[in-house]
Amino acid sequence: MLDFFTIFSKGGLVLWCFQGVRGPAAACTAPVNALIRSVLLQEKGGSNSYTHEALTLKYKLDNQFELVFVVGFQKILTLTYVDKLIDDVHKEFRDKYRNEFQQNGTLGILNGTFDFQEDFLRLLRDAEESSKARAPIIMKTFEQSEKSKKTVKTLIETKGEKPKEKTKNKKNKGSKKEGEWVFQQATPKAPLVVKQDQPVAAGDKEEPSKDEILQKNREEFFRKHMKGGEKSNRSPKQDTQKDKGKKPRVWDAGNSNAKVLDYSNSTTNGNTDTCPMEEYDPDMDREPGRLRDIEYESEEETEEEEKTVQNSSSASAKKGGLGGMFGMLKGLVGSKSLTRDDMEPVLEKMKDHLIAKNVAAEIAVQLCESVAKKLEGKVMGTFTTVTSTVKQALQESLVQILQPQRRVDVLRDVMEAQRHRRPYVITFCGVNGVGKSTNLAKISFWLIENKFSVLIAACDTFRAGAVEQLRTHTRRLNALHPPEHHSGRTMVQLYEKGYGKDAAGIAMEAISYARNQGFDVVLVDTAGRMQDNAPLMTALAKLIAVNAPDLVLFVGEALVGNEAVDQLVKFNKALADHSMAQSPRLIDGIVLTKFDTIDDKVGAAISMTYITSKPIVFVGTGQTYCDLRSLNAKAVVAALMKA
Repeated sequence: MLDFFTIFSKGGLVLWCFQGVRGPAAACTAPVNALIRSVLLQEKGGSNSYTHEALTLKYKLDNQFELVFVVGFQKILTLTYVDKLIDDVHKEFRDKYRNEFQQNGTLGILNGTFDFQEDFLRLLRDAEESSKARAPIIMKTFEQSEKSKKTVKTLIETKGEKPKEKTKNKKNKGSKKEGEWVFQQATPKAPLVVKQDQPVAAGDKEEPSKDEILQKNREEFFRKHMKGGEKSNRSPKQDTQKDKGKKPRVWDAGNSNAKVLDYSNSTTNGNTDTCPMEEYDPDMDREPGRLRDIEYESEEETEEEEKTVQNSSSASAKKGGLGGMFGMLKGLVGSKSLTRDDMEPVLEKMKDHLIAKNVAAEIAVQLCESVAKKLEGKVMGTFTTVTSTVKQALQESLVQILQPQRRVDVLRDVMEAQRHRRPYVITFCGVNGVGKSTNLAKISFWLIENKFSVLIAACDTFRAGAVEQLRTHTRRLNALHPPEHHSGRTMVQLYEKGYGKDAAGIAMEAISYARNQGFDVVLVDTAGRMQDNAPLMTALAKLIAVNAPDLVLFVGEALVGNEAVDQLVKFNKALADHSMAQSPRLIDGIVLTKFDTIDDKVGAAISMTYITSKPIVFVGTGQTYCDLRSLNAKAVVAALMKA
């Protein structure tokens, strides 16, 4: 039994609605709004079904008239006729009101009246009856099977006897045909020997078989290979090429610059107080406290590239004559609706391109499927190619994915917490070795430049050297922003209790200490853990549940491909499973690290935001404290679509 069936435009105007269960209209409105927010606006139309609480929603898009057909029913029910029903309703509704849509367009939707109740009930009855009328599958009897037609003699196998069918097809490997080439394995002493049997008489000569042709080709290959080996052995370059050893250092006796001649290490072994200072130039070309966007190609560079492409295409057109003209016009769609067959080759290339750019394979397939559903049936312009249309639609989808539902503004949230006289708490989590502590220090530097005081909670009580690493970062940050520059106020401080302690208890004490001492932000550093480690994931869920941080950031590196999906899915699942609360706290945002090491293979950003629907808050682009950026969706998409 259906709960509801509704037809609405992509602009949000409901054209017709059927409600099969008595109740308020909100029972139909809330699931449809959730479908629009989570699937249609987030470009996740790869699957035609969506689950919302106890309901399963199935939908179909009509791209020609910009319509959406949605049916909802209880997910515990198995209704086999739903797909047929939604297809039949789509076809019937289009055919009935096609002229009204084509003649009046949007005005026809606004001013039109759609009396579709009787037609829908008729289609619903037909679909239900067709599902009931299916005859059950009857098992074959023994007389109807192939085995009954065989005689008893064919079923008996004598021990040691080979079946005749197999012996007929098999060739005797030991025997050789006349004229067949025989190869003996070459040894260092004996060269390769090629023998040939005596050929048959000229009158009995037949055409060579495939095996003979293959053997001749092998013989020619071996001859060339042996000649090439002899040439390579005689080449004089082999003797001249030797391994280059370490070059000796050249000391300039006349150099009076002590810094150039000083090759000693600035740190003292065993002394933790002396450490190299961060290279920091206060007069460098940047605004303090401002996160710059990720850089990408300027419009002038893209225009120059387009000019070069146009020049090369014009030159090829001159060479080809009429062929170049017809090649240019090839692929244009002349005012017709796009079909799946038209888009299939282009989508296949796009999918391979996305996977090569480090997008997870599963995500790439879903993206291409979503674009196909978005464009199928859409009427194109006269001078528009299928490739350009699909590429533009994919670019729009990728930009939409990188701009998810919630936008995290850390500075605004910190100021809001200041008004309530409490610290703003950020917890960092992730797998081992992705750069949690390093990027925590970068974010500390950014917050200090925005005049916020920071308390770092060393809750990584597992990894050796984790507390010492944060202690070094704290000392460097205090050297860059000494208390004298901030009215005697210490801008960053470390709260640590050593190793082997309970991380949740340390975080609770740090938050209480920050509240008493008037710190603005608390940054909680946690131990790296794999997504399959149940005890450590339980400890992380406990830390988040007990302390209730304002922001939970997952730190992931940009080098991962398919692993990004597995990490995020299992992290969220583990946080939900090991939390005792009814509405468990999950990941709120993502910090993408090592972005400077991937060139244009930026697919991890797409995979992470697609699987979680959470924004990428920070992007790490280097080793210094200033190498922190905010995500520019257009820059990432431009790098992703670059050939």
